[in-house]
Amino acid sequence: MDNGDVAIDYASLDWVELPPLDTETIWAILNESISDLQVNQILWHYLGYRYHPIEHTWDLTQVAPEWQEVYPTPPDFIASRPATVKLTRSIPAVHKQLLKEQLGFKGYKIGEFGPRQTRRATAASWLLAYIADRV
Repeated sequence: MDNGDVAIDYASLDWVELPPLDTETIWAILNESISDLQVNQILWHYLGYRYHPIEHTWDLTQVAPEWQEVYPTPPDFIASRPATVKLTRSIPAVHKQLLKEQLGFKGYKIGEFGPRQTRRATAASWLLAYIADRV
């Protein structure tokens, strides 16, 4: 299983209903109002990963080839720096500042954030770019 740095037991995950992809959800990610698991599941969904719990397999037909090659099973974006770097690099340059421009997000305060918050901000940024590409 190659999903970044962390082995995930997908079969034992508590699969949740995804919230709507809107600014309220983006703020919930930034404000840590939703779990890391939910953040991952949202990203997996919009990257195209579909889990089949009965077969314990992933359907990759909607996943871009550049993600399928590196991550045949979806990574834990909160725990894996390489996966988050790939996510960051996949955000089109024109959308890199959407957190600031659309939400007025000024970032986290010095001393009050770590890698986990940075990775959640990357997730939020990627999702905003995803929304912008579909408008």
